[in-house]
Amino acid sequence: MANDNRLSGQVALITGSTQGIGAGIAKSFSAAGARVVIHGLPQGTASANNQRATGELEILGDVADVDFCRRLVRQVVEELGRLDILVNNAASTQRSTIEENPVELWDRIMAINLRAPFILCQEAVRHMKARRTGCIINIGSVNAYVGQVNLMAYSVSKGGLMTLTKNLANALAPDGIRVNQINPGWTLTEGEHQVQSVTEGKGENWLSDAVKTQPFGRLLSPEDIASAALFLVGASLITGAVLDYDQVLAGAPRKL
Repeated sequence: MANDNRLSGQVALITGSTQGIGAGIAKSFSAAGARVVIHGLPQGTASANNQRATGELEILGDVADVDFCRRLVRQVVEELGRLDILVNNAASTQRSTIEENPVELWDRIMAINLRAPFILCQEAVRHMKARRTGCIINIGSVNAYVGQVNLMAYSVSKGGLMTLTKNLANALAPDGIRVNQINPGWTLTEGEHQVQSVTEGKGENWLSDAVKTQPFGRLLSPEDIASAALFLVGASLITGAVLDYDQVLAGAPRKL
């Protein structure tokens, strides 16, 4: 990506950005001049293609931990002096059906996918309000509308995230803070390859069959989602929007 400096000097915190969609967003923001804060789990590894995103600051920890979420935002502000952009991307996609889903798994998915964005927004807003400017982007999923049978808890969490997005957009507009959401469709990441080839048992060549189901002959990429995030950061009068970034027509059969 060519440097364009449109985000020059701005500080962006992107959760779950050591790989996948988060890493794509981090690289895009960095190329646009932002001071990027990378976040991931302590046991996280670099991308398989060795293109792990790098930032001005890297903070590792589990966003299921309430105290860590609060410390994460506070450390960014303390060390870099400000927080302009928050991207809530970290998520758990653990599979389970209604019959099999233990309460403990439900609680963890909600803690990571919905409670963590709430806490991170709560902390970020304290700093953004003081400067009367800020941009929050929540990364959801098209599964928010119905979802697969084995992604029940995940789908519910992303539906809740949409409500949080619209509620905060309404509440924070008078303070100059914009809140939007991107709902990606089927996206090719390192994690998705592991899920499809191993968890779903489709083998190493699953992708050749998968692309045949997509109108444009490929899956979305982290770079696709990053371009949408970069657009929303620069769209100074858009708030409360939910962008369904998906190539499958509404109502068409969906199998992710």
